[in-house]
Amino acid sequence: MLNRRDLIKYGSAGAAVAVLGVPQLALAETVPTTDDRIKEFTGGAQIGEGKVSLSTPEIAENGNTVPVEVSVESPMTAEDHVAEVLILADGNPRPGVATFKFTEMSGEAFASTRIRLAMTQDVVAVAKMSDGTFQMARNTVKVTIGGCGG
Repeated sequence: MLNRRDLIKYGSAGAAVAVLGVPQLALAETVPTTDDRIKEFTGGAQIGEGKVSLSTPEIAENGNTVPVEVSVESPMTAEDHVAEVLILADGNPRPGVATFKFTEMSGEAFASTRIRLAMTQDVVAVAKMSDGTFQMARNTVKVTIGGCGG
C-alpha cells in the first residue's frame, strides 16, 4: 500500500523523467561498439587472420555461461610474443568481455574463461603481438535461452 511519502517520491521521479526525457537519460552514457573497441585497441592498424584460434560452442543452450578458449600461434620469445588478447561479444550491451595480457615468460598464449552472451552473436578475439601487429578470429555463437538480455 502506498503512503503519502511514497506517492510524493514516485511522483517526483516520474516528473523528473518527464522533464528530462528518457532519450536524454539514455544519451548520458554512450557505450562503444565492437568496431569502436577494435579501432581503439589496434589504433586503426591493419588486422591479419590465421594465428588466433578461438574456441566457442556453435550452440549455447544457456547464454549465462558460455565457455571460450583463445590461443595464439607464437614462439613466445622476448623478440616475438603475444602482448594482449581482447575478447569482445558484439551483441552484448557492453561488448568488451575480457583482456588477457601475456609476456614472453607466459610460455604460451592461451586463456579460457566463461562469458555471458545476451543473444546469438559473434565473439571476437583480437591479439596484439609484440611487434605491433594484430591478428583476429571471429566465431558465431547461437544462444537458445537465457543470456543477459533475454
